[in-house]
Amino acid sequence: MVTALIFVGGRTEMATATMERKRACVTGATGYVGSMLVKSLLEKGYAVNATVRDPANSKKVSHLLNLQVLGVLKLFKADLTEEGSFDDAINGCDFVFHVATPVNFESEDQEGYGVSKTLSEKEAWKFAKENNLDIITVVPVGILGPSITPEAPGSVQMLLSLLTGNEIMVNILKSLQLISGSISLVHVEDVCRAHIFAAENESASGRYICCAVNTCVRELSKFLSKRYPQYNVITDFGDFPANLKSIFSSDKLIKAGFSYKYGIEEMYDESVEYLRAVGMLAN
Repeated sequence: MVTALIFVGGRTEMATATMERKRACVTGATGYVGSMLVKSLLEKGYAVNATVRDPANSKKVSHLLNLQVLGVLKLFKADLTEEGSFDDAINGCDFVFHVATPVNFESEDQEGYGVSKTLSEKEAWKFAKENNLDIITVVPVGILGPSITPEAPGSVQMLLSLLTGNEIMVNILKSLQLISGSISLVHVEDVCRAHIFAAENESASGRYICCAVNTCVRELSKFLSKRYPQYNVITDFGDFPANLKSIFSSDKLIKAGFSYKYGIEEMYDESVEYLRAVGMLAN
């Protein structure tokens, strides 16, 4: 689960400006959500300041440089472990989409990531209150859809593991259901649209869950078997729980006026096509 923080500056004043190009900062821009958010903002006419850890690493940033044909995009060097390194990127922006997060790949505790995201969100709310900042949080569930990153996102690999047969990812998928009570899904484009919607909506406030579909491993297996009969979908789960124990509700986001563009069929069709294109799934 990913938590994105949106810091909003001067929404009322910005809404009255007719011709001036709006500028947004996206942290963690090299990642799955970050890079797609940069793309979405550029397509909407925003100028974008994108933060990366090493702008000189062409392998890590080439997919962002390719987006410069869409509009005004500047890369800034910034690191979450270096205080003040984000100042230049944020200065002068109408919105800051904070999707970067530190990840310790050497940690033996697989729950460090989720816990760190929760704690960082709590600290962000505390900081915002103490400093009178306008902040919104968007919390997406399992994210599907194509990616422009050099490597296939882990969430896509996990959520298609019943098709690919990747046992490690299948075990992670099953663990996800045991921990959260469901397998909940949303398309990456809808995630980006939800971010921008929350930032631009004058009445938006607080915390928004971004979830289009709630299902479980067994139901997902049935769906995949029927929709993609050419693949040997994993269907034997022994005594693994068959039902949902909980769901993630997007009622607040929907009541605010947001609507999802993608259902489960479109999410998986595009994800299957993407994995085929990158050679991780046979045609």
